Amino acid sequence: MTPAARRHSLIFPREHGAWGLLLVPLFVGAVAGLLTGSTAGPLAPFTILVLSLFWLRTPLENWWGTVPTKARTADEFQLVRNAALALTTMAAAALLWLFATGWNQGLGWLGMIAAAAFIGQAVIRRVSKKARTAAQMVGAAGLTAVAPAAFCVVTGILNSEAWLLWLLNFLFAANQIQFVQLRIHGAQVTERRSKANLGRPFLAAQFVLVLLLITGGVTHWFGWLSALAFLPALWRGFAWFVSPFEPLVVRSLGKRELAHGIAFCMLLILAVAFS
Repeated sequence: MTPAARRHSLIFPREHGAWGLLLVPLFVGAVAGLLTGSTAGPLAPFTILVLSLFWLRTPLENWWGTVPTKARTADEFQLVRNAALALTTMAAAALLWLFATGWNQGLGWLGMIAAAAFIGQAVIRRVSKKARTAAQMVGAAGLTAVAPAAFCVVTGILNSEAWLLWLLNFLFAANQIQFVQLRIHGAQVTERRSKANLGRPFLAAQFVLVLLLITGGVTHWFGWLSALAFLPALWRGFAWFVSPFEPLVVRSLGKRELAHGIAFCMLLILAVAFS
Protein backbone atom coordinates (compact mmCIF):
# COMPACT_ATOMS: atom_id res chain seq x y z
CA MET A 1 0.00 0.00 0.00
CA THR A 2 1.36 3.42 -0.98
CA PRO A 3 1.73 6.10 1.74
CA ALA A 4 -1.09 8.12 0.17
CA ALA A 5 -3.39 5.09 0.07
CA ARG A 6 -2.59 4.27 3.69
CA ARG A 7 -3.33 7.82 4.83
CA HIS A 8 -6.62 7.63 2.93
CA SER A 9 -7.53 4.35 4.64
CA LEU A 10 -6.83 5.83 8.07
CA ILE A 11 -9.47 8.56 7.81
CA PHE A 12 -12.02 7.43 5.19
CA PRO A 13 -14.56 4.65 5.89
CA ARG A 14 -13.48 1.39 4.25
CA GLU A 15 -16.86 -0.37 4.23
CA HIS A 16 -18.21 0.90 0.92
CA GLY A 17 -21.35 -1.19 1.32
CA ALA A 18 -22.09 0.56 4.61
CA TRP A 19 -22.47 3.86 2.73
CA GLY A 20 -25.36 2.30 0.82
CA LEU A 21 -26.87 0.88 4.01
CA LEU A 22 -26.78 4.42 5.41
CA LEU A 23 -27.77 6.56 2.42
CA VAL A 24 -30.68 4.44 1.15
CA PRO A 25 -32.72 4.61 4.40
CA LEU A 26 -31.73 8.26 4.86
CA PHE A 27 -33.14 9.11 1.43
CA VAL A 28 -36.24 6.94 1.87
CA GLY A 29 -37.07 8.42 5.27
CA ALA A 30 -36.54 11.98 4.07
CA VAL A 31 -38.67 11.59 0.94
CA ALA A 32 -41.41 9.75 2.85
CA GLY A 33 -41.55 12.66 5.28
CA LEU A 34 -41.58 15.27 2.53
CA LEU A 35 -44.45 13.48 0.79
CA THR A 36 -46.60 14.33 3.83
CA GLY A 37 -46.15 17.99 2.96
CA SER A 38 -43.71 18.77 5.75
CA THR A 39 -40.71 21.11 5.62
CA ALA A 40 -37.26 20.15 4.35
CA GLY A 41 -35.39 22.73 6.44
CA PRO A 42 -34.09 20.44 9.22
CA LEU A 43 -32.80 17.87 6.71
CA ALA A 44 -29.62 19.84 6.01
CA PRO A 45 -28.23 19.80 9.59
CA PHE A 46 -29.52 16.26 10.14
CA THR A 47 -27.74 14.96 7.02
CA ILE A 48 -24.50 16.68 8.00
CA LEU A 49 -24.81 15.23 11.51
CA VAL A 50 -25.42 11.68 10.26
CA LEU A 51 -22.60 11.73 7.70
CA SER A 52 -20.15 13.29 10.15
CA LEU A 53 -20.84 10.68 12.83
CA PHE A 54 -20.60 7.84 10.31
CA TRP A 55 -17.30 9.16 8.96
CA LEU A 56 -15.99 9.82 12.48
CA ARG A 57 -15.84 6.13 13.37
CA THR A 58 -12.92 5.38 11.03
CA PRO A 59 -10.37 7.92 12.35
CA LEU A 60 -11.46 7.18 15.91
CA GLU A 61 -10.89 3.44 15.51
CA ASN A 62 -7.48 4.05 13.95
CA TRP A 63 -6.59 6.57 16.66
CA TRP A 64 -7.56 4.14 19.45
CA GLY A 65 -5.99 1.15 17.70
CA THR A 66 -9.07 -1.07 17.72
CA VAL A 67 -8.70 -2.09 14.05
CA PRO A 68 -5.81 -3.64 12.08
CA THR A 69 -5.18 -0.45 10.06
CA LYS A 70 -4.39 1.53 13.19
CA ALA A 71 -2.13 4.57 13.32
CA ARG A 72 1.50 3.65 14.03
CA THR A 73 3.68 6.70 13.52
CA ALA A 74 3.53 10.17 15.07
CA ASP A 75 2.38 11.67 11.76
CA GLU A 76 -0.39 9.08 11.44
CA PHE A 77 -1.58 9.72 14.99
CA GLN A 78 -1.70 13.44 14.22
CA LEU A 79 -3.62 12.76 11.00
CA VAL A 80 -6.35 10.64 12.61
CA ARG A 81 -6.55 12.92 15.66
CA ASN A 82 -7.04 16.02 13.50
CA ALA A 83 -9.61 14.25 11.33
CA ALA A 84 -11.53 13.04 14.39
CA LEU A 85 -11.53 16.50 15.98
CA ALA A 86 -12.66 18.15 12.73
CA LEU A 87 -15.51 15.69 12.27
CA THR A 88 -16.52 16.01 15.92
CA THR A 89 -16.67 19.78 15.52
CA MET A 90 -18.75 19.39 12.37
CA ALA A 91 -21.15 17.02 14.09
CA ALA A 92 -21.49 19.32 17.11
CA ALA A 93 -22.22 22.31 14.87
CA ALA A 94 -24.82 20.33 12.94
CA LEU A 95 -26.43 19.21 16.20
CA LEU A 96 -26.69 22.81 17.43
CA TRP A 97 -28.16 23.80 14.05
CA LEU A 98 -30.67 20.98 14.35
CA PHE A 99 -31.62 22.13 17.86
CA ALA A 100 -32.19 25.63 16.45
CA THR A 101 -34.63 24.31 13.84
CA GLY A 102 -36.62 22.41 16.46
CA TRP A 103 -35.81 19.22 18.38
CA ASN A 104 -38.12 16.24 18.59
CA GLN A 105 -37.87 13.86 21.53
CA GLY A 106 -38.15 10.91 19.15
CA LEU A 107 -34.75 11.78 17.71
CA GLY A 108 -33.18 11.34 21.11
CA TRP A 109 -34.60 7.85 21.48
CA LEU A 110 -33.50 6.87 17.97
CA GLY A 111 -30.04 8.25 18.66
CA MET A 112 -29.72 6.13 21.78
CA ILE A 113 -30.95 3.04 19.92
CA ALA A 114 -28.42 3.61 17.13
CA ALA A 115 -25.61 4.17 19.65
CA ALA A 116 -26.54 0.96 21.46
CA ALA A 117 -26.44 -0.91 18.15
CA PHE A 118 -22.92 0.29 17.34
CA ILE A 119 -21.70 -0.49 20.86
CA GLY A 120 -23.21 -3.95 20.51
CA GLN A 121 -21.47 -4.38 17.17
CA ALA A 122 -18.11 -3.46 18.71
CA VAL A 123 -18.66 -5.91 21.56
CA ILE A 124 -19.54 -8.75 19.18
CA ARG A 125 -16.43 -8.06 17.10
CA ARG A 126 -14.26 -8.04 20.19
CA VAL A 127 -15.74 -11.24 21.63
CA SER A 128 -15.64 -13.29 18.43
CA LYS A 129 -13.91 -12.57 15.14
CA LYS A 130 -16.00 -15.33 13.53
CA ALA A 131 -19.30 -13.56 14.24
CA ARG A 132 -18.79 -11.15 11.35
CA THR A 133 -22.30 -11.51 9.94
CA ALA A 134 -23.92 -11.04 13.35
CA ALA A 135 -21.86 -7.89 13.95
CA GLN A 136 -22.85 -6.54 10.54
CA MET A 137 -26.53 -7.21 11.27
CA VAL A 138 -26.36 -5.28 14.53
CA GLY A 139 -24.53 -2.45 12.78
CA ALA A 140 -27.17 -2.43 10.03
CA ALA A 141 -29.85 -1.93 12.68
CA GLY A 142 -28.04 1.23 13.74
CA LEU A 143 -27.47 2.49 10.20
CA THR A 144 -31.05 1.92 9.03
CA ALA A 145 -32.36 3.81 12.08
CA VAL A 146 -31.71 6.95 10.02
CA ALA A 147 -34.90 6.14 8.05
CA PRO A 148 -37.30 6.83 10.95
CA ALA A 149 -34.99 9.59 12.18
CA ALA A 150 -35.11 11.42 8.82
CA PHE A 151 -38.90 10.96 8.74
CA CYS A 152 -39.12 12.34 12.29
CA VAL A 153 -36.90 15.31 11.45
CA VAL A 154 -39.10 16.29 8.52
CA THR A 155 -42.53 15.62 10.04
CA GLY A 156 -41.86 16.24 13.72
CA ILE A 157 -43.48 12.94 14.69
CA LEU A 158 -42.27 9.41 15.32
CA ASN A 159 -45.24 7.27 14.35
CA SER A 160 -45.96 3.77 13.07
CA GLU A 161 -45.00 4.77 9.52
CA ALA A 162 -41.55 5.79 10.73
CA TRP A 163 -41.03 2.47 12.54
CA LEU A 164 -42.26 0.59 9.47
CA LEU A 165 -39.67 2.37 7.32
CA TRP A 166 -37.00 1.21 9.74
CA LEU A 167 -38.22 -2.40 9.59
CA LEU A 168 -38.39 -2.50 5.78
CA ASN A 169 -34.95 -0.92 5.37
CA PHE A 170 -33.43 -3.26 7.95
CA LEU A 171 -34.92 -6.35 6.27
CA PHE A 172 -33.42 -5.26 2.96
CA ALA A 173 -30.03 -4.48 4.54
CA ALA A 174 -30.01 -7.86 6.29
CA ASN A 175 -30.73 -9.61 2.99
CA GLN A 176 -27.86 -7.78 1.30
CA ILE A 177 -25.43 -8.64 4.10
CA GLN A 178 -26.40 -12.31 3.99
CA PHE A 179 -26.09 -12.48 0.20
CA VAL A 180 -22.67 -10.82 0.13
CA GLN A 181 -21.38 -13.21 2.80
CA LEU A 182 -22.83 -16.13 0.83
CA ARG A 183 -21.05 -15.02 -2.34
CA ILE A 184 -17.76 -14.61 -0.47
CA HIS A 185 -17.94 -18.02 1.22
CA GLY A 186 -19.20 -19.64 -1.98
CA ALA A 187 -16.63 -18.05 -4.27
CA GLN A 188 -15.18 -21.44 -5.26
CA VAL A 189 -18.43 -23.40 -5.28
CA THR A 190 -19.35 -24.51 -8.80
CA GLU A 191 -22.01 -27.24 -8.44
CA ARG A 192 -25.65 -26.49 -7.73
CA ARG A 193 -25.87 -29.16 -5.04
CA SER A 194 -22.90 -27.65 -3.25
CA LYS A 195 -24.49 -24.21 -3.55
CA ALA A 196 -27.68 -25.54 -1.97
CA ASN A 197 -25.77 -27.12 0.93
CA LEU A 198 -23.74 -23.98 1.57
CA GLY A 199 -26.66 -21.62 1.17
CA ARG A 200 -29.28 -23.34 3.33
CA PRO A 201 -29.29 -20.61 6.00
CA PHE A 202 -29.60 -17.92 3.33
CA LEU A 203 -32.39 -19.81 1.56
CA ALA A 204 -34.24 -20.17 4.85
CA ALA A 205 -33.86 -16.43 5.44
CA GLN A 206 -35.16 -15.73 1.92
CA PHE A 207 -38.28 -17.81 2.53
CA VAL A 208 -38.82 -16.16 5.93
CA LEU A 209 -38.57 -12.76 4.24
CA VAL A 210 -41.09 -13.79 1.58
CA LEU A 211 -43.45 -15.02 4.32
CA LEU A 212 -43.11 -11.74 6.23
CA LEU A 213 -43.82 -9.72 3.09
CA ILE A 214 -46.88 -11.79 2.22
CA THR A 215 -48.14 -11.53 5.79
CA GLY A 216 -47.63 -7.78 5.78
CA GLY A 217 -49.55 -7.42 2.53
CA VAL A 218 -52.43 -9.70 3.55
CA THR A 219 -52.88 -8.03 6.94
CA HIS A 220 -52.53 -4.53 5.38
CA TRP A 221 -49.63 -3.81 7.69
CA PHE A 222 -48.03 -2.31 4.61
CA GLY A 223 -49.02 -2.15 0.95
CA TRP A 224 -48.19 -4.75 -1.65
CA LEU A 225 -46.13 -2.15 -3.48
CA SER A 226 -43.79 -2.01 -0.48
CA ALA A 227 -43.43 -5.79 -0.65
CA LEU A 228 -42.67 -5.59 -4.38
CA ALA A 229 -39.70 -3.32 -3.62
CA PHE A 230 -37.90 -6.47 -2.40
CA LEU A 231 -38.55 -8.40 -5.61
CA PRO A 232 -35.26 -7.63 -7.46
CA ALA A 233 -33.18 -8.58 -4.39
CA LEU A 234 -35.18 -11.75 -3.77
CA TRP A 235 -34.83 -12.73 -7.43
CA ARG A 236 -31.05 -12.33 -7.45
CA GLY A 237 -30.82 -14.38 -4.25
CA PHE A 238 -32.78 -17.35 -5.58
CA ALA A 239 -31.19 -17.07 -9.04
CA TRP A 240 -27.67 -17.60 -7.66
CA PHE A 241 -28.48 -21.20 -6.75
CA VAL A 242 -29.41 -22.16 -10.33
CA SER A 243 -27.10 -19.88 -12.29
CA PRO A 244 -23.82 -21.08 -13.87
CA PHE A 245 -20.59 -20.64 -11.94
CA GLU A 246 -19.30 -17.08 -12.01
CA PRO A 247 -15.92 -16.12 -10.50
CA LEU A 248 -16.25 -13.69 -7.62
CA VAL A 249 -15.16 -10.15 -8.43
CA VAL A 250 -15.70 -8.13 -5.27
CA ARG A 251 -15.84 -4.78 -7.07
CA SER A 252 -18.48 -6.05 -9.50
CA LEU A 253 -20.46 -7.58 -6.65
CA GLY A 254 -20.39 -4.27 -4.84
CA LYS A 255 -21.64 -2.40 -7.90
CA ARG A 256 -24.50 -4.86 -8.41
CA GLU A 257 -25.53 -4.61 -4.77
CA LEU A 258 -25.42 -0.83 -5.05
CA ALA A 259 -27.75 -1.10 -8.04
CA HIS A 260 -30.09 -3.30 -6.01
CA GLY A 261 -30.01 -0.75 -3.19
CA ILE A 262 -30.95 2.06 -5.57
CA ALA A 263 -33.73 -0.05 -7.09
CA PHE A 264 -35.11 -0.85 -3.63
CA CYS A 265 -34.93 2.82 -2.68
CA MET A 266 -36.83 3.99 -5.76
CA LEU A 267 -39.45 1.25 -5.55
CA LEU A 268 -40.09 1.85 -1.85
CA ILE A 269 -40.45 5.58 -2.41
CA LEU A 270 -42.99 4.89 -5.16
CA ALA A 271 -44.83 2.57 -2.79
CA VAL A 272 -44.96 5.31 -0.14
CA ALA A 273 -46.08 7.88 -2.69
CA PHE A 274 -49.00 5.75 -3.90
CA SER A 275 -50.02 4.39 -0.49
